[in-house]
Parts: sequence; C-alpha cells; structure tokens
Amino acid sequence: MKIIQTPVRFYPAIGGVEKYALDLSSELAKNNNVKVICADEPKTNLNESNSIKISRLRTFLKIANTNITLSLPFRLLREKFDLIHTYFPTPWSSDWSVLIAKLKGKKAVISYCNDIKGSGISDIIAKIYNNTVLRLTLRLADKIIIIGPNFLETSKYLKKYSNKIIFIPIGVDTEKFKKINIDKEKNTLFFLSILDEYHQYKGLDYLLEAIRLVKKENPDVKLIVGGKGKLQSDYIKKAKGLGIESNVKFIGFVADNELISYYNKCECFILPSCDSEQEGFGIVLLEALSCDTPVIATDVVGIAREIKENNAGIIIEPKKADQLASAINTLLRDPAVYTKNIDNLVSKYCIQKTAQQVRKLYNSL
Repeated sequence: MKIIQTPVRFYPAIGGVEKYALDLSSELAKNNNVKVICADEPKTNLNESNSIKISRLRTFLKIANTNITLSLPFRLLREKFDLIHTYFPTPWSSDWSVLIAKLKGKKAVISYCNDIKGSGISDIIAKIYNNTVLRLTLRLADKIIIIGPNFLETSKYLKKYSNKIIFIPIGVDTEKFKKINIDKEKNTLFFLSILDEYHQYKGLDYLLEAIRLVKKENPDVKLIVGGKGKLQSDYIKKAKGLGIESNVKFIGFVADNELISYYNKCECFILPSCDSEQEGFGIVLLEALSCDTPVIATDVVGIAREIKENNAGIIIEPKKADQLASAINTLLRDPAVYTKNIDNLVSKYCIQKTAQQVRKLYNSL
C-alpha cells in the first residue's frame, strides 16, 4: 500500500502533531510505502528518515500557525497513492489532501487532534473557516481519527460526523522514551512547550504564578522550562517580576537525547493546559510517564482520566495557580506514591499498538 502523509510540518520540526506523524509514519513504513509531503520548515536537507521519503514544499506565507504551500495541490495531483492521511488543526494541507484524494478516487483519513480557535480577528476567521471549509473537508473524509476518547463530546464540529469517527489512542515510542539510570534531582519540575502566542494555552503563565506560591513551602524548588519562541523573553521577565528568577531556568530548545534525560531527572513533569479546544492530548505527558516520572496536568488534556485512575500524577482544574501549587507541594512530598501504576498506563499508549490499529483502519478502507 502506498500512503501519503501530509502533516503541515515534519521532523526535524517539533510539536505534538509533528512527533505523532513521525512516530506513526516510521512504524507504518516497516511494511508500507510511506511518503511525507510537508512544508519546508525548518530548513533542512533531510529528505529521508526511517525509510520515509520526504518532500518539502516552499512556504509562500504563514497564516497563524499554518504554512501555505501553493504547490501542494499540484504535487498531490501528480502523486500515485492508495490513501492520504492528513492532520488537523492545520487548514490548507488537510483541506487540499482530502479534496485531491476524492478527485482521484482514493481514500482520505484525518487525524483530528483539536479544534481551531483564535483571538480577535483570528477568532472571527477561525469561526468562518470552521463553518464552511472545515465542514466540507469532514464530509469528504472517509474516516476521522480522534486521539482522545472524549473528544467527540468536547469538539464543537465533530458530532455531525460520528458515523465516520474512530478513536485510536495516540502512541509514544516507548523504546526511545524510557527509564534510564540517572538520579532524580530533588524538588525539580519540568515543563516543555513552544514558547509563542499559539501555545499560550499550555499554561506556563499559571505555572510561574504557582511556583511563587510553592516557594513558600519549598524555597529550593526548581522549574526547568524547555522550548523556545517569541514569548520566551516575556516569560523570563514575568519570572523576575514574581521574584522567582532563581527558581526558574529557561533552557531553550531541547533535543530528543537531552529530553529523555530531563524527563528522567525531574521529580515531576507539569502541563497546566488551560483550553480544552486547543489542547488535544498532551503527548509530552506520555513521554514523561514512559520515563517513569509522575505528572501534574489539568482536566482538559486527553489522558487526564487515565492519569487519575492509575494514580500516575495529579489532575487539577485549569487556570488555578493555587490548585497547581498545592498539587506540586503534595507530589514533591512523596513522588514515589505516583509511580506504582505508571507501567499499566503507558502500556496502553505505545506507538506500536497505535500503528497496528491504523493499519487495520487503512485495510478496511
């Protein structure tokens, strides 16, 4: 079977969808012909990875977090394939992928990771798109994969298409993200995200406010902030304004080999996401759990219920710095309490099982 994957960006680009697309494509390429067509961001000469051929198209412009690659529809029209698998919430690449598949009489699958929303004018544009082009794309798609079990209930736009929706859990590469022989650093917390305006919903503002409160009980608490972006300097200023600059370390971009080390040596990984429409799953939580590190997250993340059921961390309400501070203090008192059932949780979310279900879906189409 020849499969075209069209994430808007691909490795070495970073981000939850990019990681998902890379790991899934790598598994599928073991017994299928897989080609990725994506935007040329970041600039790289890498045209093959894990038996995946990669075509990178020139970005004409970028609207919000979406690369507009004018050559995409023409490239897809020239390609020979059996099925296109695309990823949402990125208009343009997902819309053209589904449309071209239908024009060529082929099958189209969408991994729907979260809704699109914005603020100000961006929100108006998003609403217009969601009620026009998105509806057409979802109607034309043969199958829609949701990565969270409750996403059909929380999404504003999927209910009409429940007959073509299938839940396939997102997976993490447990052969790469695993426990290693490294000592934990006492009272150390880890947060990871792109630090730009499109990822403010990850909740770093609330985490910094919580650290100010945690410091009263744990003066030596240390928060490591991984990731870079346009807002990094703003977050650094905020930490200074809160009087916690000595407790927060901004380390910038973190490569995968370093990332595994940070996951292992921190006592807790934190993802205080504050918007259920924008936060689809939170794959970084799985990566941390795979490294045997408990987590703190809000109830908007896709894996919140399983974390709570397995006592693999603490789940709180979003936008509550005081709750977050209390959760941090509780976990730091005895982190080992939250590691007993981590393996049970992680075993459900390995990329090999995800790929197996996706292959079964492809074959059914």
